[in-house]
Amino acid sequence: MILFIADLHLCSEEPAITAGFLRFLAGTAREAQALYILGDLFEAWIGDDDPEPLHGEIALAIKDLVDSGVPCFFIHGNRDFLLGKRFARLSGMTPLPEEKVLDLYGRRILILHGDTLCTDDAGYQAFRRKVHQPWLQRLFLALPLFMRKRVAARMRAGSKAANSSKTLAIMDVNQQAVIDALTRYQVQWMIHGHTHRPEIHPLTANDKPAFRCVLGAWHTRGSMIKVTPENVELIPFDF
Repeated sequence: MILFIADLHLCSEEPAITAGFLRFLAGTAREAQALYILGDLFEAWIGDDDPEPLHGEIALAIKDLVDSGVPCFFIHGNRDFLLGKRFARLSGMTPLPEEKVLDLYGRRILILHGDTLCTDDAGYQAFRRKVHQPWLQRLFLALPLFMRKRVAARMRAGSKAANSSKTLAIMDVNQQAVIDALTRYQVQWMIHGHTHRPEIHPLTANDKPAFRCVLGAWHTRGSMIKVTPENVELIPFDF
């Protein structure tokens, strides 16, 4: 089986989620052939040089999983898009591009974080284009750590304020963007996170039945998608 998770939003203020993830890595994940983390593993990321103890604890736990024979792959989310090579090396994770097609048991599956599908949210998409500019990222990462923390705190506050005035529909995926992505890659399956609305949605793409599988966020329970030769299942579970 292949496992997918996303949107854990790990932070020191939510120790129950961290404990649940560590149990998952030491238990269920060990039974998988591979683990894919589709973004927002952390609530925020201001650089691989951040000495936050939680980061080292998580890196060691993922590395232990990888060393046990379960490869771990990572797609950046909108919260941890600055996660870099140093953390990837410490954790043993393999970073992937923001869109990747996997061939699993005869199914071609497009995986991504999911924020690029939310095209109705024009303000967010403009912000995303700005902060993904390499020169701006280099400039930010060159700032002293205390300044990066201040900037990140202001950005989170601004994002929270902006989202409070947006409808749920605007912050969800655009159906045409989903169909366009399935058509672009000529696939019938998609797995993503970001929207925190766990569900497997049937639709039509490429003139055939298709499925959009959405992971849930780890708020009070865990969420994973399990892909086997027989099935694709969305599974909530207790920490």
